[in-house]
Amino acid sequence: MLSALRKSIESKPSYSVIQSNILAGLTVGVIALPLSMALAIASGVPPQHGLYTAIIAGIFIALTGGSKVNISGPTAAFVVVLLPIVQQFGLGGLLVSGLMAGIILIFMGVGKLGRLIEVVPYPVIIGFTAGIGVVIATFQVKDFLGLSIESMDGHYIDKLFAILSSLSTINWQETFIGGFTLSVLLLWPRLRSKIPGHLVALLAGSVAALLLGYISEGFSVATIGSRFHYEINGVTGTGIPPIMPAFEWPWNLPDATGKPIGLSFDLIRILLPSAITIAILGALESLLCAVVADGMSGKKHHPNDELIGQGIGNIIAPLFGGIPATAAIARTTANVKAGGSLPLASVIHGFFILCSILLLSPLLAYIPMASMAALLLVVAWNMSEAKHFIRTIKIAPRDDIVVLVLCFGLTVLFDMTIAVAVGMGLAAMLFIRRSITLTSITRLEKDHEAYGELPNHVAVYDINGSLFFGSAQKAMKTISTVTPDIRVVILDMSEVSMLDMSAIVAMESIAKSLAEKQIGLIISNLQPRMILKLRRAGIRKQIGKVAFSRTLADGISMVDDML
Repeated sequence: MLSALRKSIESKPSYSVIQSNILAGLTVGVIALPLSMALAIASGVPPQHGLYTAIIAGIFIALTGGSKVNISGPTAAFVVVLLPIVQQFGLGGLLVSGLMAGIILIFMGVGKLGRLIEVVPYPVIIGFTAGIGVVIATFQVKDFLGLSIESMDGHYIDKLFAILSSLSTINWQETFIGGFTLSVLLLWPRLRSKIPGHLVALLAGSVAALLLGYISEGFSVATIGSRFHYEINGVTGTGIPPIMPAFEWPWNLPDATGKPIGLSFDLIRILLPSAITIAILGALESLLCAVVADGMSGKKHHPNDELIGQGIGNIIAPLFGGIPATAAIARTTANVKAGGSLPLASVIHGFFILCSILLLSPLLAYIPMASMAALLLVVAWNMSEAKHFIRTIKIAPRDDIVVLVLCFGLTVLFDMTIAVAVGMGLAAMLFIRRSITLTSITRLEKDHEAYGELPNHVAVYDINGSLFFGSAQKAMKTISTVTPDIRVVILDMSEVSMLDMSAIVAMESIAKSLAEKQIGLIISNLQPRMILKLRRAGIRKQIGKVAFSRTLADGISMVDDML
């Protein structure tokens, strides 16, 4: 904890390094400003809450996390998780969930779960990120086309049906502004300008809407100012309130009905699954982002410290109106490319957004909602990882393709929690099935090339691979089934790398089954640590019944003594 801050202080950066980080922070701030508003809107809350997240979480996570270059704030991955919470529990429920997720993240960091990203299969990650991209893109169609839809509640199919049923209400004015903004977003990268394309696109969309409204009396589109309103000390306003984030207990904020949500054990119990989902997704995205940043910057992050830092940021942010945050890969990449190498860059990015709220709120109110939808369509496309999705379909083994398609479908049709849980479960079962096939139990031929001709009353089994709950029954079934003429069974376990409790119980059953048939058992070349496990379970040397040998040759020579 606080490792990033301590190391940055101890290293005594030069003036040029500080200057590079200030410029990088300003660059990322320009990128994060419209994205934070757009992602807050997509999550179902007013845009200022996305800005508060970028300020508070961006600063505190940078100072307490395990990566020097990660930029944290609201991200697209959270949208499909946060929107249902807002619809059911309101802003208050969302912020309470975020605070609970922060506590869970700290426990994950303290529990040394920082290597979490390494145990999540690639098809699962690609599957749910592609699914999230599809869901986000679908939800933007309403504002992009200016559709008249009374309610967007329900599951994905319900929302898709509502959109399709409302296509006859397309507003050409909204569609024109959305299409114009999208065109700028797609064409701007070809100019290879250092100015962020989405900033130019939103500016172009806003100016176009203002000019067309001035030229044509009937031209009008929804904007941030017309869609969102606020009230401060009895004074109402439109758009984003030009004030600093203020402290407020999350449970004093409104639920879905507009009343303070309160704090109770029942609320915590109901919100706990959502908080766990937010924490797991935040941990995965933050650690994945840190890995990507390490490859670009040449630095090395501390995964457990990063989880603790993410937890601290997600505890503090809801106290100032911030929604759940995590490290953002696109913003972090921009930070590294712009010269960011210290947490200072993220701190500057946060203060830039704060200054923008205080000084530019009246101008931000003119941004059209169709332009924000166009921006989110591009974000959704980038997040979908379409190239990686298609490539995986083409070259991956069949089992991985099944996991990929299942995670994708469940994310779109249900939610990410179910998708990741089922995807991880299926991937684990398929891994176990593959592992079982890798464990072989082979009976050696009577005339063995290394040891000559084996006695007729001796059966030698060569066991290769791990003996665990998946393969233990296979071993027991094979070894326990011996012909009546066999008097001694030798197990060559030189290639056995692991024994779990199921395997130990199977070995007990093998020893008992052979003893009942008056057949001796010699366990050969098993590693000492696994012999100790067997002894603890009661499988010890017994004259005429069980013996241990260091090599297979020694085991064969012990046959006469065993008989």
